[in-house]
Amino acid sequence: MNAQDVFVPYGPTHWAALAVAVLGTAAVTVLGRRLRGTRGEIVFSRLFASVLAAYALAMLVYRWLPGSFDVHVGLPIHLSDVAWMVAVIALALGSQWAFALTYYWGLTLNPQAMLTPALDAPDFPHIDFIDLWVQHILVLWAAVYLTWGRGCRVDWRGYRLTLVVTMAWACVTFGLNSALGTNYGFLNGKPNNPSVLDVFGPWPWYLLVEFLIISGVWALITWPWTVRWRTDGAWDQQRICLAPRTPRPDI
Repeated sequence: MNAQDVFVPYGPTHWAALAVAVLGTAAVTVLGRRLRGTRGEIVFSRLFASVLAAYALAMLVYRWLPGSFDVHVGLPIHLSDVAWMVAVIALALGSQWAFALTYYWGLTLNPQAMLTPALDAPDFPHIDFIDLWVQHILVLWAAVYLTWGRGCRVDWRGYRLTLVVTMAWACVTFGLNSALGTNYGFLNGKPNNPSVLDVFGPWPWYLLVEFLIISGVWALITWPWTVRWRTDGAWDQQRICLAPRTPRPDI
């Protein structure tokens, strides 16, 4: 593989992928607002869920094909793998707990992975490049669509749930990494390429620093919603905004 065929952070393809993410974010927000409360909202949400699930499952099958499987990258235990699963549930079934996980993971950890990708792989149009960007972008769009398109909201219960689920994922994944000699989530060591983890200290202290930072960030993106909806008296209505409801006629 030639040097020019290797993905370069903040090279042309990286900027192009980020541009697609930003433009799509605006598009799903506008579309979500346009469809809110109509039959189209339900149809589009389920179609979105189907596309995301079909793509992620197809890539999982590809990773498990003979000659392609690598235990270090092929197991669906990345947090991004869990993120697409809960995003599908939030979109298709309207589960509040799934929306909360999609909101926190999709709007913080997902963009962080896109801004500082640990992609030691060929550049576009290689399948590894496409896999990383399409999955992360779709999950980001799902979180944005549900929040600013459909109008769903989080509360402190969703915040606490996400902290617990994230810690549970970390404990299980750390154990699997130790048993298999893998490093999913960079829980057992830092990535080989430079990353933001380098400024958080050595292992295992960078894990604690990372958890404290993300807990604070999640609290900050929870607080505005809770203050707003408590003061206008619409807390319960917004907390269950994903629950089935009778749509208004399409306009």
